[in-house]
Amino acid sequence: MSSPFFPRSSPAAPFAPCGMIESAPDPDWWLQAFTLIPSHSETSGHRCGAHQMLILIAYDISDPKRLHKVARLCEDYGVRVQLSVFECRLEAARFEYFWSELNALLDPATDRAVAYPVCSNCARKIRDVGLVVHNEQVVAYFC
Repeated sequence: MSSPFFPRSSPAAPFAPCGMIESAPDPDWWLQAFTLIPSHSETSGHRCGAHQMLILIAYDISDPKRLHKVARLCEDYGVRVQLSVFECRLEAARFEYFWSELNALLDPATDRAVAYPVCSNCARKIRDVGLVVHNEQVVAYFC
């Protein structure tokens, strides 16, 4: 059958009936179609995560007992800035350890936690307004 909608099949490109796939698609098709464009920090030589980074942790926990445990864990690694938001300055390896501890406390069916890494250049541009809540624990001693 030959028409504008059904071109005549040739031996080089046989026509496949609907529902039949002739070969599996290339697994890297997404990367080939959409190349990654390096960010400005990557092209300028800044290696995110090479040193301590500011990481913003936010969570929503459904169970009060787990909520308390998650809050205590986050207090060990950072400073509370809102009820369920913490700022942590951690190196990459330390963050991975913290993140695994946090995941162990969560119930993925009902809880959620998210971590936003902020590079040092962007951290200098953070703006805030209003009441600042200070941590009651001593974070650092200066002599």
